[in-house]
Amino acid sequence: MNLGIEGKLALVTASSKGLGFAVCEALAAEGVNLMLFARNARELEGAKADLTKRYAVKVHFIAGDMTLQDDIRRLGRALRELNGLDILVLNTARPPHPLREFLAETDLERWDVSYRTQLLAACMVLQEVTPIMIQKGWGRIVAITTASVKQPMPLHALSTIFRAGLMGALKQMANEIAATGVTVNSVSPAAIRSTAFAGTFDVEERARGTPMKRLGTMEELAGTVAFLTSQQAGYIHGSNIQVDGGWTATMF
Repeated sequence: MNLGIEGKLALVTASSKGLGFAVCEALAAEGVNLMLFARNARELEGAKADLTKRYAVKVHFIAGDMTLQDDIRRLGRALRELNGLDILVLNTARPPHPLREFLAETDLERWDVSYRTQLLAACMVLQEVTPIMIQKGWGRIVAITTASVKQPMPLHALSTIFRAGLMGALKQMANEIAATGVTVNSVSPAAIRSTAFAGTFDVEERARGTPMKRLGTMEELAGTVAFLTSQQAGYIHGSNIQVDGGWTATMF
């Protein structure tokens, strides 16, 4: 399927490695030019070199911290200089380790870190770059959250709380900008094979706990994100797509 987004410019946050980088690969395969944003300049250099070697796209990057408003504003200025933005994929930091149950989350510093990285930072990026897409009259916003916002996972208290808050922000904004040509959606993954939570849980046990009896891949999640940025997904708005192999038990 031709997604109709060749030549568009996409900003992917937390994109120097892991899931964010997998999303960059999926978009680059569709001919999408990229703006990478993450904290580590050396890792961004490596990601840019890898992507430009394998795909015929332009790759830009800015090293910055999503929790710092000055860095977000610097990112916005760079996007305006590139003649605007078409696609935003909002990927945020994982919750602090070790993961804990709600009643064990008594460390206020962990609450503050989670709030700033998983909710406030995402909202600041949305407020900075969404108007750029609205001005162009076309755009796609896809946020990566967690299946825990629908069915809370054990030991994921902070992730559940603040990413549920992000879901509220996305729905609020989706209602406000529905007629602008910019769509707002999210994906909620669970049981995706990655190195992010190495040592946190038994991989095989997690696989057995999903109806499909296997873990998902980052490529499967990234492919879903890519589709939501497509021309064909233009009437999907204010929605959440579960990418969890059937793990979430709720009907909706």
